[in-house]
Order: sequence, then C-alpha cells, then structure tokens
Amino acid sequence: MRCIAVDDEPLALDLLEDNITQVPYLEFVGRCKNAFEAIELIQKEKAENRNIDLIFLDIQMPGITGVQFVKSMVSNPMVIFITAYDQFALEGFDLNVIDYLLKPVSFERFLKACNRANELFLLKENSQTPKVLQEEHFFVNAEYSLVKIKYADILYIEGLKDYIKIYVSTQPRPIITRMTMKSIEEKFATMPFMRVHKSYIVSLNKIESIRNLKISIGTHLIPVSEQFSDELLRRIGSK
Repeated sequence: MRCIAVDDEPLALDLLEDNITQVPYLEFVGRCKNAFEAIELIQKEKAENRNIDLIFLDIQMPGITGVQFVKSMVSNPMVIFITAYDQFALEGFDLNVIDYLLKPVSFERFLKACNRANELFLLKENSQTPKVLQEEHFFVNAEYSLVKIKYADILYIEGLKDYIKIYVSTQPRPIITRMTMKSIEEKFATMPFMRVHKSYIVSLNKIESIRNLKISIGTHLIPVSEQFSDELLRRIGSK
C-alpha cells in the first residue's frame, strides 16, 4: 500500500516514517506538515496515475484539522488517525477511519492498525479483480472434423492467406484450418503468445533461443520482423 504521513510535528513525522519503512507491505510516498501539503501531494500522485492508499493523519494541525481534511477529500484513501487527544475518537470513527491511535504509539499498536488496513485493502482489491476462467483448449475445423487443440501444446502458428497452420508438440504435422491470423490472435489476447511476424505467432513459453532475428523452437526457425523485435524482447524479460 502506498501511504503518506501528515503531522505538524517534525519528530512525530520522523517516528511515523521510521515505523512505516519497517512494515513490508507499506510504501512510504512522502511526509507533509499540514493538510494543504497533503492535498498537493495526493493531487500530484493522481496526475501521474498513482494512488495514495493510506494516510497516517494527525488531527490537531494549524489551518485545516485532520477531521476537516478527511471530510473534504473527494477520493477515499484509508485513514489512520494518530493524535495526542482522545476527544476526537468518536468523530473519527463516524468518518469510517481505519483506526485511532493515541500518542505515544508503540510499534506493536502501530502494526496492528496497519494490519487492519492491509486486510481491508486486500479485500477491496480482490473484490475488484474479475475472476477470469482461463480456457485450456479450443476446437478448429480440420480434415472434416472438429479437432481439439490445447494451448499448452502449441509451438507456433503460420498464416497462409485465409488458412493457418498450427504446429503442436503432440504430432509431427501441423493442423491446417480455415482461419485468419487476426482471429486466432484474438484467442491469445490474455495468454503468453505473440505475433512476431505478419505470418507467425509463437508461444513465448516454447522459445529456446533467439539469434539474428530468428526464433528457435525445437527444430523450427521462425523469423522475427524488426517491428516486433523490441516488444518480443520486452515480453520475454530481456529488455
């Protein structure tokens, strides 16, 4: 979780930063001495498509108080109040803050609050992540039959106008079917396959080596177009 610390006391900020950096699942983004700096930092991160997930926030600050700051926020990062005053506890919980810590805060109590925030963060992330069922195979028309092809068996695919040849590891001859390269490429949208040439799609998991714009898969050599070479290197993690 990406987090910031907001407090008008430098020593309190030092302690918060030190505690945050000791928690493995927290990423310390920055420290602010008042709500105005916090608003500016949050807006800057948002402009760069980065969210602030958690704010450690003091309540009694000059200008805008922590409570006023939470009420003014348009986005909804999680908030943990850290304050020397307990009279704001009820109002804090009315604002649905994650926890309310009284200074001085022990690391054990700080970690307990962080764990609570992390549980809610993971719960929210999981609820927003679509559960995609990964297909293991598909069928094509070949030789007057419907032939089952497992994605895991595919070595590469060669395009021939309105036909494609699907080379698989389970048989020496390719499976020939009437299909366009575009339509077969769409089947691989979320899978480890890539078009490396106008006429070839390869399984990235089956690549054994690449040399002089040629991919080696078993005894097969597949050409790589220069327009796809950079993306190929990125996909296999060498760039």
